[in-house]
Amino acid sequence: MISMQGKRGLVMGVANERSIAWGIARALDAAGAQLAFTYQGEQLKKRVQPLVAGLGKGERLFEADVTDDASMDAAFAGLKETWGSIDFLVHAIAYSDKAEISGRFSDTTRGNFLNSLNISCYSFIDVARRAAEMMPEGGTILTLTYQGSQKVIPFYNVMGVAKAALESATRYLANDLGPQGIRVNALSPGPMRTLAGAAVGGARRTFKHTETNAPLRANATLEAVGGTAVWLCSGAGCCTTGEVVHIDGGYHIIGMPQPEALPKPE
Repeated sequence: MISMQGKRGLVMGVANERSIAWGIARALDAAGAQLAFTYQGEQLKKRVQPLVAGLGKGERLFEADVTDDASMDAAFAGLKETWGSIDFLVHAIAYSDKAEISGRFSDTTRGNFLNSLNISCYSFIDVARRAAEMMPEGGTILTLTYQGSQKVIPFYNVMGVAKAALESATRYLANDLGPQGIRVNALSPGPMRTLAGAAVGGARRTFKHTETNAPLRANATLEAVGGTAVWLCSGAGCCTTGEVVHIDGGYHIIGMPQPEALPKPE
């Protein structure tokens, strides 16, 4: 196992025990890293706090609303006061109005478009800038994306556009922060049974379709995503930056369903 002993980092976006962010946190913890977490509001705090307490390494919790500069200032000031510096940051934050992603993309309202891009993309830019100030000796910044950024996925709509912007931001941030020894990458799991994934219409059919047609005939697992995150956050990932790393059983390379999944000719 890759060792993360002596490394410290912030994980943003844990919602419950099935969150991709939690899968990443568990893998980093198992590798020896010390973690801090953010939450937004008391409801999420009640979900996250018991999970964090179970790790038992003196983990810290900070309230952070990525749409509020004062909240972000306070969260990172608290983190800096606690540790002074960090080695990695995981950004797993995205949002769009569920009612709008279930309709037609062309019906996206201006308000939801701006809100979706603000929370799902700009927050990563803001977080990366703040994290970079706490990485004097370099480090790693990760975010989460999905293949709806590159191909049309039913019911994904404006989130696909937001994820495309996020992937582009990943490349530009990698270029900006590279001279400081900071690597910036995005992880792209296939569909997963998470709280966020359940908000996308047709989630069960999408999950089954991907599992049936991916070269490995399998969807991503939290363990697989966590393991990839550990690799990228460790010295083993020292020359990887600006990448979108797919963890989807290879589904992203497929141009059409597998022969056995095609309808039989009449």
